[in-house]
Amino acid sequence: MTQTSNPQTFSSTGRDTFVGTPRSRIDGPAKVTGLAKYAGEFAAPDLAYGYVVSSSIAKGRITAIESAEAEAVPGVLKVITHANRPRTAWRDKNFQDAVAPPGSPFRALYDDLIVFSGQPVALVVAEDFETARYAASLVRVSYAMQEPVTDLKAVRGDAYDPPTKREGIKPPPAPWGDADQAFGSAPIRVQGGYSMANEHHNPMEPHATTVVVEQDGTYTVYDKIQGVSNSHQYLVNVFGLKPDQVRVLNPYLGGGFGSGLRPQYQAFLAMLAAQELKRSVRVTLTRDQMWSFTYRGEALQTVALGAEPDGTLTTLRHDAVQGTSTFEDYQEVIVNWSGVLYRCENVALTYRIAKLDTATPGDMRAPGAVTGVFAIETAMDELAYATGQDPIALRLKNYAESDATAQGKPFGSKELKSCFRQGAERFGWAKRNPEPRSMREGRELVGWGVATGIWESMMMQSSAIATLTPDGRLTVGNSTGDIGTGTYTILTQIAADTLGLPMDAVTTKLGDTRLPEAPVAGGSWTAASSGTAVMKACRNVGEQVFKLARGLENSPLANVDFDRAVFADGRISVAGDPGRSVSLVEVMQAAGVDKVEAVEQAGPDKDFNQKYEAYTHSAIFVEVKVDEELGQVRVTRVVSAIAAGKVLNPKTARSQILGGVVMGIGSALEEESMLDHRIGRFMNHNLGEYHVPVNADIYDIDVIFVAEEDKANPLGVKGLGEIGIVGTAAAITNAVFHATGKRVRDLPITIDKLL
Repeated sequence: MTQTSNPQTFSSTGRDTFVGTPRSRIDGPAKVTGLAKYAGEFAAPDLAYGYVVSSSIAKGRITAIESAEAEAVPGVLKVITHANRPRTAWRDKNFQDAVAPPGSPFRALYDDLIVFSGQPVALVVAEDFETARYAASLVRVSYAMQEPVTDLKAVRGDAYDPPTKREGIKPPPAPWGDADQAFGSAPIRVQGGYSMANEHHNPMEPHATTVVVEQDGTYTVYDKIQGVSNSHQYLVNVFGLKPDQVRVLNPYLGGGFGSGLRPQYQAFLAMLAAQELKRSVRVTLTRDQMWSFTYRGEALQTVALGAEPDGTLTTLRHDAVQGTSTFEDYQEVIVNWSGVLYRCENVALTYRIAKLDTATPGDMRAPGAVTGVFAIETAMDELAYATGQDPIALRLKNYAESDATAQGKPFGSKELKSCFRQGAERFGWAKRNPEPRSMREGRELVGWGVATGIWESMMMQSSAIATLTPDGRLTVGNSTGDIGTGTYTILTQIAADTLGLPMDAVTTKLGDTRLPEAPVAGGSWTAASSGTAVMKACRNVGEQVFKLARGLENSPLANVDFDRAVFADGRISVAGDPGRSVSLVEVMQAAGVDKVEAVEQAGPDKDFNQKYEAYTHSAIFVEVKVDEELGQVRVTRVVSAIAAGKVLNPKTARSQILGGVVMGIGSALEEESMLDHRIGRFMNHNLGEYHVPVNADIYDIDVIFVAEEDKANPLGVKGLGEIGIVGTAAAITNAVFHATGKRVRDLPITIDKLL
């Protein structure tokens, strides 16, 4: 596809020595040796510890809190409840963080109302954690309980189109054609209901906040968050502080998957206690308490496909109802993907939400896409069998060259066909016998399945700083976080290449509100957003140093334009005439400057976005082996072929896809947050009973990066954090059908659904 010119695009001032090559994580040694500190590990001389008392009901009111026994325990400093808490802001807008959905955000200890199970009802603060935990067990809370409503199926009929749309979340487009009429007259019809269970994020690092009260009365806050700027804004607004009174840091994050996008209630409670006691306070949540907030909410979906006998789609309908809390209208993009992926003349896509007595769901790795693509890609597999088509051939027959959900705009790049071709060749798809139950090894049935993956390729407004010192060292950074994706490493690679320095001469700093502001780390936009900002800042530094070099006496760069400058090996030379060069160190020392610094901003290319749509694509091939007697499913082989533009670091990129695939295996076979609807509580609220894939569950995962050129951003990159999980569950479901002949539309695929 012909690309337009991009006014933002610029070449690096150096050469791609490091970008595009596999590099180990520069933060790896700190993490594996324990030198990396997390939010709940920073110390302070006067540190006190808070322990949360959680509600034992899901709906009702608090009638009494008896805390005298807890307060009498030696070492207890305070028991804070809704009855004695300090005053904070009262307007909803003060509590709405940068990624909050429409509604009234939850306020811990605000009043006597209970709106979800596990809601914090008191905070016990003591001199040490053990004392706080023990004293918390002595707090007695009485309730007037009401019957909670947590069964999405029971309230499906009350679902509604949210009146206020969530920022950044595209509502379904208006229908085109006549999907219902076309379905009624279609020669081949496939229709079914699909669902995925509620899932919780379960990062290894629990949510924690340490608030350090400094001697000058300011606050240094270490928060488990995927974007310190979001916590900073939240704390400043809620507690009526000036921006320079609060500094938020999070240099390392032990997994987030979206659970750290919003400030969680432990941050509010830690700051509340610190202000009240005028001393430093840490609040760390238990694993059980991490079931009391954000999760991937269940969605009930129906997909109806009509086609000609040769597999050509004539109609597509995809409807979804998803749960939200009673106080916020959480929304995801679930059904739109069907209209993006496939060419069809009659399409209807609808999305509604229904209120439940739970905490507000939240973004969890590839939110919406994991859910919606599972349904459409399973339905497409069913259509392949109904029409006698190979599942890949069916998808290619209905391949979309433009985005029908965006007025038919073409894609900036789309190498999905290459993903199918290369993935199929690597997997050996041509050897597949299409008949269900036709392949076996010993007592196990063997199944092969395939699915498409898709995720938005986004770039957000971001800024970054670059500082070069006379010793030849470069420091770059901004406030975004490295949530385990390798951000420290890729930003170091970009900076080193831009100024032609070795990677060990570059220091990258992240997760600090004293650095230039960047968006939260999520949405797979960090590489494009922060990476471009770092490149621009380094280029600015390069231009400044180049001017200094041209001004030197007898300069080898005299009368040379900047576009002829080459930065490599710590030197500036003239393109085509490497003998004319000078080192960066020599320039700065001769010029007598102590540093050269630049702050730059980067944002989406409006011209490109007006003309094109940008997505990352993938083709996922899966082999499963199913014990015919026991119903046990093993995912023995996965090939994931990814088209994601330029790959900055194949090693960290592959790691992202591996992690996504593993989470997809969890969605398909294991993960399920089980609600007891009688009491409105998740019952398997621990890692012993909430099953996630472990080493014994994971076999061979092969990752292919398909060559793709994209100009949506100056780096030519597309995000990788999400795409690995999208479509994986559908590929597994389709493989299980091929192996067993049983179509499972409700995930996870547990043994009882196969026996």
